[in-house]
Amino acid sequence: MSGIQSVLNETRVFPPSDEFVKQANVSGMEGYKALCAEAERDYEGYWARLARENIVWKQPFTKSLNDSNAPFYKWFEDGQLNVSYNCLDKHLATQPEKTAIIFEADDGKITKSSYRDLHARVCQFANGLKSRGIKKGDRVVIYLPMSIEAVVAMQACARIGAIHSVVFGGFSSKSLHERIVDAQACAVITADGQMRGGKAMPLKNIVDEALALEGTECIKSVIIYQRVGDAMQFNDARDVWWHDVVANQAATCEPEWVDAEHPLFILYTSGSTGKPKGVQHSSGGYLLGTMLTMKWVFDYKDSDVFWCTADVGWITGHSYVAYGPLAMGATEVIFEGIPTYPDAGRFWKMIQDHKVTTFYTAPTAIRSLIKLGGDLPKQYDLSSLRLLGSVGEPINPEAWMWYYNEVGQARCPIVDTWWQTETGCHMIAPLPGVEALKPGSCTLPIPGIEVAIVDELGHDVEPQRGGSLVIKKPFPSQIRTIWGDPERFKHGYFPEELHGYYLAGDSAHRDEDGYIWIMGRNDDVLKVSGHRLGTMEIESALVAHPLVAEAAVVGRPHDIKGESVVAFVVLKSHRPDDAAKAKEIVETLRNWVGKEIGPIAKPDEIRFGDNLPKTRSGKIMRRLLRSIAQGQEITQDVSTLENPAILEQLKEVIK
Repeated sequence: MSGIQSVLNETRVFPPSDEFVKQANVSGMEGYKALCAEAERDYEGYWARLARENIVWKQPFTKSLNDSNAPFYKWFEDGQLNVSYNCLDKHLATQPEKTAIIFEADDGKITKSSYRDLHARVCQFANGLKSRGIKKGDRVVIYLPMSIEAVVAMQACARIGAIHSVVFGGFSSKSLHERIVDAQACAVITADGQMRGGKAMPLKNIVDEALALEGTECIKSVIIYQRVGDAMQFNDARDVWWHDVVANQAATCEPEWVDAEHPLFILYTSGSTGKPKGVQHSSGGYLLGTMLTMKWVFDYKDSDVFWCTADVGWITGHSYVAYGPLAMGATEVIFEGIPTYPDAGRFWKMIQDHKVTTFYTAPTAIRSLIKLGGDLPKQYDLSSLRLLGSVGEPINPEAWMWYYNEVGQARCPIVDTWWQTETGCHMIAPLPGVEALKPGSCTLPIPGIEVAIVDELGHDVEPQRGGSLVIKKPFPSQIRTIWGDPERFKHGYFPEELHGYYLAGDSAHRDEDGYIWIMGRNDDVLKVSGHRLGTMEIESALVAHPLVAEAAVVGRPHDIKGESVVAFVVLKSHRPDDAAKAKEIVETLRNWVGKEIGPIAKPDEIRFGDNLPKTRSGKIMRRLLRSIAQGQEITQDVSTLENPAILEQLKEVIK
């Protein structure tokens, strides 16, 4: 990996304003360095102090880190707590009437829930779960639309010590079935359907399809929230309506006090092949990570209105919708719909109407919104915003600049966050009152997180040389194991040749200021004529061209060069409809990349599409693009795509 070359040259720098630095929770580089120095002096003591200061413990812990069975690390293991108590009960004495959730439905209807109301709903549902025989340690699959009910279901599981596994509402019956069987879940919490872009889409029918397959005898209850009112089958032996489950239940429920290492949830990441991996997170360490990053990275203030656009089916929706904001006592926005319905101004109107102060979304959403109306933000009052965030993949510098200038009006810092399902919370991100920002860089590690960039043998590489991103020391919020497969966990994340470091699977480099730049997944590194290039940098160069809205780059085997570069491009205007025009644009873009990066990075082939194949969370499915570029038949499950029809369009070769 140490041969990866960085070819992106980004020199723009944006220091935080004096006003922002003065009010920041971590103020100035001195404040950042003081935290880092404390962690260096007494690593275990540092995390112990933060855990004691931030979490309400039923039984205080006496030991910080247990590393006797590495890499199966344990943090605060003899302490007892309840995550739901830390998110809800502790606020009842201080701010019971504060709005916890502002929910905006697909059709624009708004529902607000105070901390008192949310606590009562969680307790009633927790009592309802117990009435169905669900208890501490049982696994419960949650397959719900974005809603207050989704958060209630997660919090209720946490309250009784049940282990939830949320499955994104866009996943197919096959994906749902795999997760139910692997977790050996005893219940599924779902809805009759969900609303997206004015259309009702089924959920319960998909659950029925999954439960008709082998191995699902473990499911004893299917609890159904009535959202759309569509007809569906009802199995009296197993199915029960949500409203019947909570009817006559008490609005109080004593929390189940669990050990800090008790599993809070399992979240499956779908590998490109083989069985999905059930990432298992703890209760204490995970909660601490979400709280600290809310405080440090999002610079959380009591007056904030926080909006993370991620679905609860992903780790971002766990950490920065269901847990982190509520643990801090925040007011947050939850949105059921899509950013383009009823028009492409939906996000900006919501920021204006709800006076959102902190907005956290994905680069794919940002690029799509640029294509749909780069000038639209100007039509709305976005003056409430004070902080912007980016999550999910590296953000291209040009998309960063648009986000900064058009949405943040050149006054809101952008926290470009690098982290993973497995890390539970941000690992590398700017603290907005500390670092000067560079478009496209996630900047420096969170205080206490020891990040390095290494070669195949775990040796640190020189600055500005690419390598594998690793985390050298265990940290509280990290993955504990892969559910039911500890060997896969050990070999996948802690390979022996890397001295016990956590292997992230991303390639990266550090610049002359020590800032970290993510270059793409290790699997996505292209090997062109003896050079190793990160796909993200070529994509960024393409997106920097005024014609281009979005780009994805993959490799294809080449007899002479090893690999050739194939780019899939979405233009800001319509796709060219004649070959001559298409060829002209291809040549323009190839020459542009040659000028921006160098001739070695010029795409050998460029294909145009109206959009790119994406999951409903906005993730570009690069492995499908790789299959298309190589002319292979697509055998992977494409039911999770927002737009499966686009695959045929992208097969068209310009001749």
